[in-house]
Amino acid sequence: MKRSVKLSEIIDGMESQTDEATAYLNKETGEIVLLSDEEFSAAEEKRPLESYPEWQRGLIREAARILEDDEDRYVELPSKFDVDEYRMMERFALSVDDEFSADLLAAIKGKGAFRRFKDRAARFGIEEDWYKFRAAKFKDSAVDWSESNDIESIDDL
Repeated sequence: MKRSVKLSEIIDGMESQTDEATAYLNKETGEIVLLSDEEFSAAEEKRPLESYPEWQRGLIREAARILEDDEDRYVELPSKFDVDEYRMMERFALSVDDEFSADLLAAIKGKGAFRRFKDRAARFGIEEDWYKFRAAKFKDSAVDWSESNDIESIDDL
C-alpha cells in the first residue's frame, strides 16, 4: 500500500543527514528514519543488541531491515550532495542585486563559506530572502525526489 508523506517530513529528513547519518523512507509506513554509520555497522556485523542502549536497538533493527530489503520497502532520501547547498548559495548570490552579488560570491570561496555567506546575507538585510530561497529549493528537491520514487507527497508547507 502506497503511503502519503508530508513534504515537511521529507525535508526535515534531508536536512537532518550528516556525513555519518543517512535518512530513509519506509514506503509501507510512511516513516522517515535517520540511521548512523554505527547502527549500520552493528547490523552488518550482527552485534548483540544488548550492548547498545535501548533507544538505539530499534534503529539497529531498522538498519538490518534496510540491509536485507530488496529496495521495495525503503528508499534513501536525497543527500546533501544531491541537494548541493553550495550551488544553491551561488544561485542565490547571482539572483540578488549587483551591489550584494559580488560580495556574496566572494564569501562562498574557501573554508567557512557557509558561515561567511550567512553573515553577509544578514549584514545586507537579505537573510530572510536567503532562507525563503533555500526553503523553495529544498521543497523542489523533495518534490522531484518524491515523483521519481513514485511517492505521494503532501504539500503541507
